[in-house]
Amino acid sequence: MDKMTSPIRRRGRPPKISRSNTDTQALLISIGLAVLTEQGFSATGIETILKQAQVPKGSFYHYFESKNAYGLALIEAYDNYFQTKLKRHLNNETLPVLERIVCFANDAKIGMVKYDFKRGCLIGNLNQELAHLDPLLIRRLSQAYYHWENILAECLFAAQQQQQIAKHIDCQQLAEFFWTGWEGAVMRAKLNKSTQPLTLFASQFLRLVI
Repeated sequence: MDKMTSPIRRRGRPPKISRSNTDTQALLISIGLAVLTEQGFSATGIETILKQAQVPKGSFYHYFESKNAYGLALIEAYDNYFQTKLKRHLNNETLPVLERIVCFANDAKIGMVKYDFKRGCLIGNLNQELAHLDPLLIRRLSQAYYHWENILAECLFAAQQQQQIAKHIDCQQLAEFFWTGWEGAVMRAKLNKSTQPLTLFASQFLRLVI
């Protein structure tokens, strides 16, 4: 078998538990998302995640080249998940346009109560660790915010087309403003163990645009 057709072998031992590579990799990402929405990336040891996944430490590098590569996979997974959630609310044509933002905020409040205010936004959490993050991770965080801003900007533009928002308002800038304030509201909600900061920010944002 020549070099072009030889299978690529990844370093690290395969897991002891019988499951496919794809399943194990997905499990590591799922557990990592749950852990890192509560804890910091820099402070969280890989051992914590491997223990929950029942994957030997030596097997981690069978799935990810480094902790940074794992971090990128987590950001990618969270970004995709959050874009899907945003589109479900903000593209919901059965609701008035601005009411969709209220529905998104209400959904976020339900999620925070469900996890006793321990979990927040993975992207927002990582954004507080910039001094300790690899430049590739930082760039990917910026891309995630850009994706979310675009989805909200499209919703706001639709409201503008329906004359619910003044024509002179820059919807892209307004979307950027929303995420800047929303992340702060999420952190305050965790601190206070209350959904009130989310309610306050969403209501004041809508007052600003109407």
